[in-house]
Amino acid sequence: PKMDMDQIKMTLEDIRAKAARGAAYGPEIERLTARLERVETRTTDVEQEFAAGGSSGRLSGGGGGGGGESWGQQFVQQKASALNTLAREGSGKVGLEVRNAVTTGSSSGGALSPPWRDGSPVMMPRRRLTVRNLLPVVEVSTGSVEYVEQTTRPSAANVVSEGAQKPESQFAAELKSLSLRVIAHWVKASRQALDDAPMLMDLIDQELVYGLMLKEEDQLLLGDGTGINLSGLTTGATAYSDPLSLSGATEIDTIGAAMLQCSLNDFTPSGVVVHPSDWMRMRLKKDADGRYILGDPGADVEPRLFGVPVVPTQAMPQDEFLVGSFEEAATLYDRWTPRVEVGYVDDDFTKNLVTILGEERIGLATKQAGALIYGDFGNISG
Repeated sequence: PKMDMDQIKMTLEDIRAKAARGAAYGPEIERLTARLERVETRTTDVEQEFAAGGSSGRLSGGGGGGGGESWGQQFVQQKASALNTLAREGSGKVGLEVRNAVTTGSSSGGALSPPWRDGSPVMMPRRRLTVRNLLPVVEVSTGSVEYVEQTTRPSAANVVSEGAQKPESQFAAELKSLSLRVIAHWVKASRQALDDAPMLMDLIDQELVYGLMLKEEDQLLLGDGTGINLSGLTTGATAYSDPLSLSGATEIDTIGAAMLQCSLNDFTPSGVVVHPSDWMRMRLKKDADGRYILGDPGADVEPRLFGVPVVPTQAMPQDEFLVGSFEEAATLYDRWTPRVEVGYVDDDFTKNLVTILGEERIGLATKQAGALIYGDFGNISG
């Protein structure tokens, strides 16, 4: 119930009379009295606002007119009671509690303080794509590619005696044909989402293109050539056969032997492709004195073996390797570079949906099998 102002004034007079008998507490009580008078003034203002129809809950502890006591009313009642106690007992501390206080809870003032939105979405990690960069790339304008491959080299050259018949050599070549393949995928999105969040379209574009490139890398390296699959580099490569017949060869030794095999095929190795785990296995090798063979761990060591760059990629299965002269070994043909298109499919229009398509069209021709050496380290059985 609302405390009558006359009762507050009588309480004040009673406090002053008691304070006169306890001079030691007079100054403190006078300060409390002054504060109470200020509260009285504010409470009067609140009541006038409520009387004028301003009891919408802005200043109310209970949230509506007549539904509860305002904070000012609660404070005045508790303050008067506390001052009476202090004057009667002559010492002690006064504690005040205001019911229905505003907090950051969802049912209180929390809704008035919305969270800050970080505008940078957390995207899934992306693999560094490297295989395409190893190959020469040619742009084409048709759906298939033809190229000529030599099959016989003129090799009968010899020293000739004066007046003798000179030897005849043979040269032969054949026409090869390669069909290009499409790599594609798509997603659905509502027009409302794309209109309300313009950044969403950019994110979808980037993710669709990355998905294409991820599948491309897998096909370029491991495509088995069956059906509509590309014939990948490992499929068209020459199997590793150690020309040195090394005993107890380490991974580094094996790569060196594979480079030699490539060189004996008249190709100069330009790159080594391995799984990151196999590269780290080599990177961690130490000599008899405990020193790292490929460089101190604190040094920024470029992946390289015997002067040839090493390309660690998860596209290569663990425990396997590919060594070769990639510029001479194969050619990548681009008919459609990765692109994204938006359109309506079936009943998209009536559902306010759009279909976002990402696709590319490529072909891979492995032209020199001897320029690529493919094998494994023998660390994983089966």
